[in-house]
Amino acid sequence: MVENPPAMGAALASDDGWTMADQPLVPAAVLVSFVQGAQRGILLTKRTAHLKKHAGQVSFPGGRIDPEDLSPEAAALREAQEEVGLDPSLVELAGRLGDYATGTGYRITPILGLLPEGVDLADLRLTPSPDEVESVFALPMSVLLDPDAPQKRRAYYRGRWREFWVWPHPDHYVWGATAAILHHLAERLRGT
Repeated sequence: MVENPPAMGAALASDDGWTMADQPLVPAAVLVSFVQGAQRGILLTKRTAHLKKHAGQVSFPGGRIDPEDLSPEAAALREAQEEVGLDPSLVELAGRLGDYATGTGYRITPILGLLPEGVDLADLRLTPSPDEVESVFALPMSVLLDPDAPQKRRAYYRGRWREFWVWPHPDHYVWGATAAILHHLAERLRGT
């Protein structure tokens, strides 16, 4: 029998309204970085295939908020440096999006960051951690701002139909929490 999803506050979005109700949400933060060179876009990573969780998935740099992190911003910057070698001094923090709950039990705080004006992704000379990140790439701003780009998909998983966003990219499957956060970001940027 499928139960009704738990009630969520207006500030907390989720994949499809379902969370792991029997467990508290684990606080996490991701860095949503705007690449501001000639090829503008949002910095994304593809996780390595050998990871225990979210293997091979596209994500923002980020992860759990550790007890020693002073804020979600500190956690997102630390994780971006660990995962892709992004120097925190290159990131101008620009705010947050609303928290996002995943079906896997995380409460993600998306931290917005601006990378230096006129600097493309290749110019950053990022060094992905081979333990966590297979590749680093950008979703072009033209795709992000195109209201027809994201597609809503459905899949039957663990006894329930679930809906999720998918963003087009020629080399990567961008879906799940990452795609939902991108969708929320795109709506905010377009003023919808």
